[in-house]
Amino acid sequence: MSSKPPQLKSGRGPQKTTREDWIKAALETLVSEGVDQVKVANLSDKLDCARASFYWYFTNREELLDALLDYWQGLNTRAIVDQANTPAPTINASLVNVFRLWSDETLFDTRLDFAVRAWARQNTSIHRAVDISDDARIGALEGMFRRFDFPAGEARIRARIVYYTQIGYNALEIRDTPLQRALTAADYLFCHTGVRPSRDEIAELVCVTGYTLDAIEALDGVALPEK
Repeated sequence: MSSKPPQLKSGRGPQKTTREDWIKAALETLVSEGVDQVKVANLSDKLDCARASFYWYFTNREELLDALLDYWQGLNTRAIVDQANTPAPTINASLVNVFRLWSDETLFDTRLDFAVRAWARQNTSIHRAVDISDDARIGALEGMFRRFDFPAGEARIRARIVYYTQIGYNALEIRDTPLQRALTAADYLFCHTGVRPSRDEIAELVCVTGYTLDAIEALDGVALPEK
């Protein structure tokens, strides 16, 4: 399945309404209204098509819900695992790769993540799937630290700190501005890894916010490490 849902198409009938259209409409409904509203009748109204079109692509509603869960795992969980495993010369550079995905909705959909977690509170099998995904995400982050020779126990705890901090930020709906994130980039890297970041590493994370390191230094009046 594609990691990015396609645009909805107008028109009636299975020949003009695709499987991806149904999945996209279901994802939007899951995020905005909750899983209880992911119903064939609701989705057919949104797609302006006959309900019979649904059954060209899915046996029943449960099959559609399974597709939504697969999409979530394929996008969000895979993104963290892939970014944590991306080759990098240092632990701070590797962590910048992970931070980068949380700033890009095409790589990690925060609203979808919380919609699935809300769904999990109603369904034990979904709860197990979320637990498995969380373990995979933390395991990938732990592996990232282990590659840079952090002891096993420390790597595990640092991985949890990285992951739980981001989940907590999202849950509390903290709205730091890009400037606030840029100004604290060096401290975030150091506090997560315990390794003082180089100027280049700080610059990489600052760039994620849309600023440059030179611009931040001029605003903040504090010289950051030399190369």
